[in-house]
Amino acid sequence: MTTDLLGDLAARISACRACPRLVAWRESVAASPPPAFAGETYWARPLPGTGDPRARLVVVGLAPAAHGGNRTGRMFTGDRSGDFLVAGLYRAGFANQPVSVAADDGLQLRDAYLTAPVRCAPPDNRPTPAERDTCLAYLAEELALLSNARAYLALGAFAYDALRRLRTTVGEPPSPRPKFAHGAVVPLSSGRTVVCSYHPSQRNVFTGLLDAAMFDEALALAKAACETPPSSPPGSGARHRDAPRTG
Repeated sequence: MTTDLLGDLAARISACRACPRLVAWRESVAASPPPAFAGETYWARPLPGTGDPRARLVVVGLAPAAHGGNRTGRMFTGDRSGDFLVAGLYRAGFANQPVSVAADDGLQLRDAYLTAPVRCAPPDNRPTPAERDTCLAYLAEELALLSNARAYLALGAFAYDALRRLRTTVGEPPSPRPKFAHGAVVPLSSGRTVVCSYHPSQRNVFTGLLDAAMFDEALALAKAACETPPSSPPGSGARHRDAPRTG
C-alpha cells in the first residue's frame, strides 16, 4: 500500500509546474547542457524521493542539482554530492554500491530513503521562500507515508529548517529549538530523531568543511537512532558529538 501511494505521489510531483522560475530554469539547463553532457536527454522535471518505502532512515537534502538529478531523473544521482552521499551510505550499510551515476545503475537503498524539500533544480542552488513553501506540501505527504522512519538525516540548515516546518508530521523538537550544527542530535516528540550534517555539496567537500570521516560519524549517529524503539524516545535536549561545528 505504501509503495502504491508513494508511486501516486511521485507521479504528481514529476508533473508539477507550480513555480514558473524553477520550470524555466530546469528546462533551459536541459536545452543547453555543458559539453560533458552534450547529447544527453535530461529529465528536466521535478524529482520524487527514492529508496526503501519501509526505510527507518530518511535523508533530507536541499534540491536536485541542475546537471545531477535534473539530468538523470533520480535524487542525488550524477553529480559529486550524490557520489559523496551514496559512498557514505554504502560504507554504513544502507546501499548496495558506492556509486550513483544513472537511474538504471543498479543502486539499491536498504532501510534508507532520499528526498528533498524542493523538487526542481533552482538557479544557484537557491530556491526562494515562496518556492520552498509551495513544494513543502509534497515533503509533508511523503514523510507521512514513510511511517517506519526512526531518524531523519538533515543535510544542511535548509533541510533542518524544512523538518522544523513539518513538525506536525515528524514530531515537535525541544523548546527552544536547538540550532543547526554538524553532529547535532535532536529528539522529537514522536520518538524520532533528527541528526544534522553539513550538506555534501561540492563546495563544502572541496573546502574541507565536510569530509568522509565527519559524514561517517553523522551516519553512525543516524544509524544508532534508527535502532531506538518507538516506545523509548531519546532524552530531551540536543546531543552532539564533541565540538559540533556550526555554519
